[in-house]
Amino acid sequence: MPWIQIKINTTGAHAEELGDALIELGAVSVTFQDTHDNPVFEPLPGETRLWGDTDIIGLFDAETDMEPVVQSMGQHPLLAADYHYKIEQIEDKDWEREWMENFHPMRFGERLWICPSWRDVPDPDAVNVMLDPGLAFGTGTHPTTALCLAWLDGLDLAGKTIIDFGCGSGILAIAALKLGAAQAIGIDIDPQAIQASRDNAERNGVSDRLSLYLPHQQPDNLSADVVVANILAGPLRELAPLIGVLPKAGGHLGLSGVLASQAESVCEAYADRFQLDPVAEREEWCRITGIRASA
Repeated sequence: MPWIQIKINTTGAHAEELGDALIELGAVSVTFQDTHDNPVFEPLPGETRLWGDTDIIGLFDAETDMEPVVQSMGQHPLLAADYHYKIEQIEDKDWEREWMENFHPMRFGERLWICPSWRDVPDPDAVNVMLDPGLAFGTGTHPTTALCLAWLDGLDLAGKTIIDFGCGSGILAIAALKLGAAQAIGIDIDPQAIQASRDNAERNGVSDRLSLYLPHQQPDNLSADVVVANILAGPLRELAPLIGVLPKAGGHLGLSGVLASQAESVCEAYADRFQLDPVAEREEWCRITGIRASA
């Protein structure tokens, strides 16, 4: 069915309350968009995060008379009567099918291809990961995932154990297994990510070598030869005491989900335990890698 949306410009401090007001006026969903075109960062568990300058987008049935909505929002104590807003018709599309049409096989490094499960592989002799991300993040299209995949392709993973911290769709853990790793461990706070990773591992024939855990379920004293965490800069900094002890002495660490402007602060959080490589950058996103010191 077709939809109509209203976009209201406000500040991060007011976003949640104004979003609630739109829901009360009949919006079927409300989303927040950073007006500076930066990511709206995912908070840590239990954390409340305020955005910067923010657009609130309320989605309504196309038959909705938007004039009462506009007037009611103009009377809200957090908005002036002449507040800035924009109303748009949203084309009715099969959004899932449209996304699937535009998700093509992609090559990373020398050997690795990430292939949608509904498409044919371009090179049967390559290392092919068949992927259906489902409800979890991770397709290879984002620069952070691409940076991590290229890094894994360049490592000698034969017989190694890898931990994918924040595994999402399982793309990194599964790629490592197909590149030669003996065992992989995926950890994520989202049960949907655990399920997506499990499904993708079965699709790729590696489910017997992939262990998946929610944080409270993971075994004590986990360690691995390679640890990769493609999450966000804030959690990477705050979880450095936890992530930093996961690689064995001499083991590899790969971090991403970091903007170029955040790289220095993330490096500082890990510099005491790791010999860090030069930061790799792609489309304003960064990958930080290093080797854990022996002592």
